[in-house]
Formats: sequence, C-alpha cells, structure tokens
Amino acid sequence: MKHVRLPAVLLHTAAIPALLAFGWISLDAQSEPRSKARARDIGVPFDGTPGRYNAITDVAGVEVGHTTIISGEGALVQGRGPVRTGITAVLPRGRTGKAPVFGGWFSLNGNGEMTGTTWLEESGVLEGPVLITNTHSVGVARDATIQWMLRHHPGFRWALPVVAETWDGVLNDINGFHVTPAHVFAALDGARGGRVAEGAIGGGTGMLCNGFKGGIGSASRLLSAESGGYMLGVLVQCNYGSRRGLRIAGVPVGQELLEPGVCVAGSKPTSREWLREMPRCGAGNSYLERPDPELGSIIIVIATDAPVLPHQLRRIVKRASLGLGREGSISSTFSGDIFIAFSTANVGLSADTASVNLQMIPNERLDPLFEATVQATEEAVTNAMIAAVTMTGADSIRAYGLPHDRLSAILRKYNRLAPSRHPGR
Repeated sequence: MKHVRLPAVLLHTAAIPALLAFGWISLDAQSEPRSKARARDIGVPFDGTPGRYNAITDVAGVEVGHTTIISGEGALVQGRGPVRTGITAVLPRGRTGKAPVFGGWFSLNGNGEMTGTTWLEESGVLEGPVLITNTHSVGVARDATIQWMLRHHPGFRWALPVVAETWDGVLNDINGFHVTPAHVFAALDGARGGRVAEGAIGGGTGMLCNGFKGGIGSASRLLSAESGGYMLGVLVQCNYGSRRGLRIAGVPVGQELLEPGVCVAGSKPTSREWLREMPRCGAGNSYLERPDPELGSIIIVIATDAPVLPHQLRRIVKRASLGLGREGSISSTFSGDIFIAFSTANVGLSADTASVNLQMIPNERLDPLFEATVQATEEAVTNAMIAAVTMTGADSIRAYGLPHDRLSAILRKYNRLAPSRHPGR
C-alpha cells in the first residue's frame, strides 16, 4: 500500500474518508507539515513588500492543495518504487469558484509540457485549475481533473485543463506511474487559502533545484497605493539548474558551497547506467555536480488581482524569466521552463450578454507588476530550496537540502545578510 503524506490542509476534506476506505492513502500524524524556515527567516534580503502570507494565496480567492506520495527505499524496481512524487493544484477562484479568469502563458524553453495552452493562447481565458506533477503523470492528472470538474462544476461540453510537469526521475520511480486519480482529487479537494506548504511536497516531492533538493516555493508582492495597491503572487515547482550557477541575493552561492548536493548514499551502484558517475555521499567529491546537472525544469504560476487583459498577462508572465535569471538559470536545452499567469479581476468576463464591461490597467502603468513578478519569482525559488529537506530516493540517491547556516555565512561574507533577520537574534 502506498503511504501518502498529506498536509493538514487536506485532512478535513470529503475525499479523505473514501480514499482511506479504498486503501489508496494512509495518514500519518508525523507527516503533517511543520513550520519550516523560509528565505527571509535566515537572512536572505529581498526587494519589495510581501503580502500577509508571502505566497500566491495572498491574491484573494486563490487556493493551493498538495498530495505527497512517498514509499519504499533502496534499489529502483520499476512499478514498485521507491516513490517520491505527488500533485500540486492551484485554483484561481478556489474549489467553489466557477467563473473563468483571463490568462496568458510563456515558454522560455520548451523541453516540457503544459497542456491546454493552445486554447489559452487563442482565447485568453483559463477555465479551471492548474495542476503540476511529474513528467509521466501529466495524462492521468489531466483526465482526473476533467472528472473532478464534472463532479463539482457540471454543465460544460468539453474541458481543456492546464497540467504542467517537471521530471523527478532521479529520486522517483517515474516510470512506475504511481500518481492516480485519487491523488489528483485529494489535491483539488484539499486546496485552501492561507499559508502554502513548501519544499518537498506535492508535485515538488522528488524534485531537485540548482544542485540541491528542490520542490514547491511561493512568494507575493503588494504594490504601493500609488501603483494601485494590487497583489501579485507566484508559485514555482523548482527542478532546474546546476549547482555552479546558483546565485542567491546576487551572491555566487553555488561556487562557495562545498557541502554535498546530490550523491549516492548506498554502497551499490545505481541501476541506471547514466547515473553511474554520480558522486558518493561521504566522499571528498560529494559536492561535485551530478551527471547532466541541467536536466530538469521549472513551472511558474503567477496570480494577480490587478485588472489586466490577456495580452497584458502575456507581457507579465515573460518577466518571470528575469526573476529566474537572478537565481542563475541559463534555461538550458534540457530544461522545460514554462510559465502561466492569470488575473482574478473582471469576474463578469464570461457573461452571456451582448457585451461585457471590462477594466484594464493602461499599458504605461504595468511596470510595477513587472517588477513584482521578478521579485516574487526570485523569492519563490529561494523559498523552495530553503524549505526542501534532505531526501533519499531511488537507488539510495540522496539530495541534500541547502544548508541554512552555510548560506547565512556566505551572505555575511558578501555583506548581503539582512541584519533584521540574522539567525538567532
């Protein structure tokens, strides 16, 4: 039986009793989310003003849910595990909201998948949630999302859901197809506002980022009253990048760290030929890059309550690239860097009337939203790495969490440690 770690936000949903009855999940009180450090807690400086939760859920109405699937250890046996994967769901208007939102998307590098984007590009409208999972579970997640929409919002004739992916094939039995419709339902039914769980959770469970453990991260920015007082939030599933390129707060952190990153913890060679040169944990070279370090992707979801139209969202969503660049990304050939943005304003956009009255910000006043996108993307990626704890997965490959104390020391060395958030004060 798979043991699925569900955050507390999922424990009170109607789906849980049925899942338990059918043996699809088990709940462990020890797996409930604990308070985790975030980048600001250890002294990483950022520009801009965050919202209450410093998360995508600071945009009113947006809800996030996760299902985390963890089982097995040791050698990889296809179909049996070890399993380190899951599902993350972002619902623009929450579980009960039916109204579509204006949306736009952008592919910085297309070695990845985000379904539903051809219609999003054509119509400028996002109808339904955004799901993120592993590369080989996109199909089941897409189909299950349609089933969930039929249960909760019946009446449509067809649906083209947005499901995106990043590849967790180093730590996870990705060809074992362990994500099921039940896991998708749990993530959607368990979506809530408020604090967003980060790190190795949901779709980010088995992900790597910049040579260390990666996963889910989020951040937000509140625009000034002069700029409209709008909120913009970002959620990332971080699985991209090499260690050598990692920069945090402008500091070349990846070049300073000599701590282990991704390495083999067991004594036996991996069952996968292309990973045979993986560094050994405990050896002097355990800090070296794993084979094909740029093999990975990142999905970025941007939400705002600013009244912007689809062509403006396409402009906004491209600016996530600049935030990603601040972290050292080169958007390599083997990385699927795909971004989506939506606006919760203009609730009546789908009214069945002869005309619809819409609001929009003039193009000349979009710069604060561009700036917020860059800032929140940078912080969301850093939060994903700070929250991600060390995990050992398939073939005893271990991905270490970014060491907080060493990061603080490096920032201090470069005079970039935020004095008001110095650890221990």
